[in-house]
Amino acid sequence: MVRKFTGSFTQQEPIPEAAIDAAVAVLRSGRLHRYNLVGSAPGEVEQLEAAYRDWQGRRYCLAVTSGGQAMQIALRACGLRPGDPVLTNGFTLAPVPGAISAVGGTAVLVEIDTALRLDLEDLEVKIAGSGARILLLSHMRGHLCDMDRLMRICDAADVTVIEDCAHTMGARWNGTRSGNFGKVACFSTQTYKHMNSGEGGFLTTDDAEIAARATILSGSYMMYARHGAGPATEAFAEARYQMPNCSARMDALRAAILRPQLTLLDTNVVRWNARYRTVEAGLKQHPDITTIPLPDQELHVGSSIQFLMPDFTACQCRALLDAALARGVELKWFGAAQPVGFTSAHPSWHYVAAQDLPRTDRILATLFDMRLPLSFSEADCALIADLICEVASEVTQ
Repeated sequence: MVRKFTGSFTQQEPIPEAAIDAAVAVLRSGRLHRYNLVGSAPGEVEQLEAAYRDWQGRRYCLAVTSGGQAMQIALRACGLRPGDPVLTNGFTLAPVPGAISAVGGTAVLVEIDTALRLDLEDLEVKIAGSGARILLLSHMRGHLCDMDRLMRICDAADVTVIEDCAHTMGARWNGTRSGNFGKVACFSTQTYKHMNSGEGGFLTTDDAEIAARATILSGSYMMYARHGAGPATEAFAEARYQMPNCSARMDALRAAILRPQLTLLDTNVVRWNARYRTVEAGLKQHPDITTIPLPDQELHVGSSIQFLMPDFTACQCRALLDAALARGVELKWFGAAQPVGFTSAHPSWHYVAAQDLPRTDRILATLFDMRLPLSFSEADCALIADLICEVASEVTQ
């Protein structure tokens, strides 16, 4: 009898009861807009910003509608002008180059290495060749590159680093939280990220001027004093006249859902990593599967897992996808010719000028990706790894 997995790769854990209660209280109040408040009492969004600021360990935090909006606002707040080049990963998800394009920048794609991290030698080449003064660094699928070396390179070249931490909320490099290296960090609370509000995001920074610009850009009007983790009023003296209103405010309902989840985040990182290690250990048993090495300096957040089939052809990769799906295992493949669902590769981003990335293309050709929701048990993860190994053996026969 053929074994199958019967769980759902898109089913998240339920929203905590405390978050449901907080959401119901907001709904009963009717005050969903972040600035629709009673007196001087702090609203849900103010309280969330302060709590996330303290958890992340930055001076300022701004809650917005999505991680994509956080990136667009960060780029504008850092002074990006139309036509300016912006460095970013050749391997990431579409909202990253999309943010650059949306604010008028020109994406300059940097190669990755076989560990799926930014190739720092190519970064140096692209900095010198492009004249870019901003790097929008995507910690794609939770993999942190050597952040100490990256910051030395960027600081020496006067390149501002904006970290896309959509997949690294809670991760660390050498003990420092992901997001606390660059000038600005952007986080997502979309359903498939580490906290779930459907859509949502944060921007964090230690720079008061950038925080003020970002706050006005988010759509604060002149209500910027009603922020739980914003800079002093004097920081807004120029920004309030210079920055356009992009209406990207987080609402009170989403903030209410997120605050209780933040208290569970560190525990959930441990839970994700236990599931990751179970799948990783299973995949390592197959001689044709190459897992992604995790450096000792990195505290990973294993909410997804990636692996390579370096000797597979495109036909074999498609066969693996189909055979795994027949066993109930939903894999994503970055080597497909066309974008599928949330998965795409740089040749599909027609809003970005075509660029030659031979090393990245070789890696993506046999790269597979899989979600690890906390609704899976560790026993589920062991079964899933076994099933992937079984179908990999079938395809290679």
